[in-house]
Amino acid sequence: MAEQLRWVLIIISVVVIGGLLIHGLWSVRKKDAPTATNDERVEPADHRAAVERQSAPEPVSHTERDEPQFGDLSFSADEKQQPQANSFAQSEQEIGSDVDDVATAAESSDEVVTEQEPEQPVASDFIIVHIQMPEGLNMEGSKLLPAVNTLGFKYSDEGFFNRHLDPAGHGPVLFRLVNMYNPGTFDIDNMEQFSTAGVSLFMTLPCDGDGLAAFNMLHSAAKKLADEFGATILDSQREEMTVDSVREYVEKVRRFSV
Repeated sequence: MAEQLRWVLIIISVVVIGGLLIHGLWSVRKKDAPTATNDERVEPADHRAAVERQSAPEPVSHTERDEPQFGDLSFSADEKQQPQANSFAQSEQEIGSDVDDVATAAESSDEVVTEQEPEQPVASDFIIVHIQMPEGLNMEGSKLLPAVNTLGFKYSDEGFFNRHLDPAGHGPVLFRLVNMYNPGTFDIDNMEQFSTAGVSLFMTLPCDGDGLAAFNMLHSAAKKLADEFGATILDSQREEMTVDSVREYVEKVRRFSV
């Protein structure tokens, strides 16, 4: 009996000591844990409300502001009572109008600059050499055709004989052979019956390729045709070609070759 009582007392002592330890640990944790009072505790819903209250713009009385916040716009009393979205829309329209004005001004400035730019030189001059037969004599087409073919000329659809950069008739045209008299063209299908008192060689300036080389070819062709038909070489004024007139032609070609 005494032995059983002793074990009961031991068990009760262990339970009491364990309870005290558990109570002590709970008290310590309770003291360490942060406690928030009702005033300090903020629920999620209250937090959102606080943020909304902070972000919401404070009302501004009409006495503190005499004109709208956006732009230099003047409104009447009725317009001040319209929603603020109208102010944004009108500001955007005014900004768009300003952008259009700036773009228009820029285009106008570009046009002025373009109009003030110096124009590029254009091909407005020619080298013209005439081959004139003596009075009362003509060049016969049956003899003229093989002569111009030998010099590398090719007949064109326009009725002229063209001298191309390539003697085979390819590439840019360097100069042309035309009839000195109306209509200025040749009838390739009736060259046997054709005759003329003179032909003309002309070159447009500036020409494709080497201008001086092209003029030398033109001058050489003129001399060969003059020798072939016993004709006289004339300048653009229909005066007999001289050394000085040849030099003037050369200088003109050089000016357009720069």
